[in-house]
Amino acid sequence: MLARALDAGVPATWVTADEAYGKDYKFRTWWETRRISYVVAAACNQTIPATSGTSRADVLVAQAPDDAWKRRSRGDGAKGPRLFDWAVASLPVYEDTTPPGWSRWLLVRRSLTPNSKDELELAYYLCCAPTGTTDEDLIRVAGARWAVEECFQTAKNEVGLDHYQVRRYDAWYRHITLAMLARTYLAVTAAIARKALAAALSRSHSARSSVSWHT
Repeated sequence: MLARALDAGVPATWVTADEAYGKDYKFRTWWETRRISYVVAAACNQTIPATSGTSRADVLVAQAPDDAWKRRSRGDGAKGPRLFDWAVASLPVYEDTTPPGWSRWLLVRRSLTPNSKDELELAYYLCCAPTGTTDEDLIRVAGARWAVEECFQTAKNEVGLDHYQVRRYDAWYRHITLAMLARTYLAVTAAIARKALAAALSRSHSARSSVSWHT
């Protein structure tokens, strides 16, 4: 499905995915062969290449100095900016496993408030992109997954994206395609309706106005 989308000319510069896909080495490698950058979630025990051998992601993060953590927003939420502490580590690059001119990073997000276990939750991301990519770019892509997840949740509630009982791929594919088309129609209709309403209110206000304001 992804190959067909790219081959059809669908524009894509970055890819982001949850841990289920992020742990799949073949999935990550496929994007590298297509020269598409990615920021994918990883487990705390993800094997990370180090200067001498390999290490776990959580072990490397435990060694991060205090000044490696920077507080940045991951985007605006319902209650304002989503603030977290972030740390980025450059990983070793091997010519036989990394696209020419590209680099690899380990990105880590740390919550600001302790959870029920009185721990600051950590989230790990594997990143691969052209050399020179900034930390802000990596964080921005990691934050984009929230909008995707919200879109899926809305589609489940409004058009039954997950309301299927099928055994064949083609049946599943048809259901998902129709559900996404329905969700797109609702989103576009809502956007047009808001603009039309704003224009109507503006015209109505202008007609009732008895004075002319200098603008």
